Amino acid sequence: MLKVRLIPTILLKDGRMIKTRQFSEYRDVGNPRTVAKVYDAQRADELIFLDITATVENRHFLFDIIAAVAQECFMPLTVGGGIRDVAQARAILTHGADKVAINTAAVERPAFITELAKKFGNSTVVVSIDYKKNAKGKNEVFTHRGTHPTGLDPVAWAKEAQKLGAGEILLTCVDREGMMTGYDLETLKQITSSVSIPVTASGGVGTIQDLVDGIVIGGASAVAAASIFHFTDQSIFKAHSHMKQKGLSVRK
Repeated sequence: MLKVRLIPTILLKDGRMIKTRQFSEYRDVGNPRTVAKVYDAQRADELIFLDITATVENRHFLFDIIAAVAQECFMPLTVGGGIRDVAQARAILTHGADKVAINTAAVERPAFITELAKKFGNSTVVVSIDYKKNAKGKNEVFTHRGTHPTGLDPVAWAKEAQKLGAGEILLTCVDREGMMTGYDLETLKQITSSVSIPVTASGGVGTIQDLVDGIVIGGASAVAAASIFHFTDQSIFKAHSHMKQKGLSVRK
């Protein structure tokens, strides 16, 4: 049986680790390098870094952090934020990332997914899909940290991303992000039932049972979380233990 993955998410802003609610209300929650070492010591399966201020002048923060974490930690790293061409992806991978996550650039130029897959392999390419309810009450993919509507249906876009060469999907419900009310299991299940590549659920974890539900009910291959590890007494150790008790195959 394939092991399910538990993946903490670290959001970066100007080199600092932050937490948001629905992609706004930024709160500084610490030094990303220090937090990454804690997650590594607790045997997290992977780590996701998303740089929300990935402009040219701030890119060095990301490179420095990724290089340091890659040297000190042993878990795979997925890194995203402002990656728009093969050269930027190569730089991220050269500094120690194992996978690159793309979002806005993939929507604006879908062929970019194929370019990265051909250059670095499908398993290196994670297409990050952020979605929320639009004015009509329908799920819609949004880019630019949840501010730009695209007109895309998240299920259809996930299927297209797989067709173009994505090796994984990182699925985030903007409406639930940071709210600690649980994953959007209905949409999650729709997408995991529509693609054959791994899907990582993100956005909304408030209890360790939510992690189990994301896999058992939502069909995710991996579950990502942040707030629960920052603002409650839960830890990677406790989460892994609970998941194992519920019959899931997790890393020991």
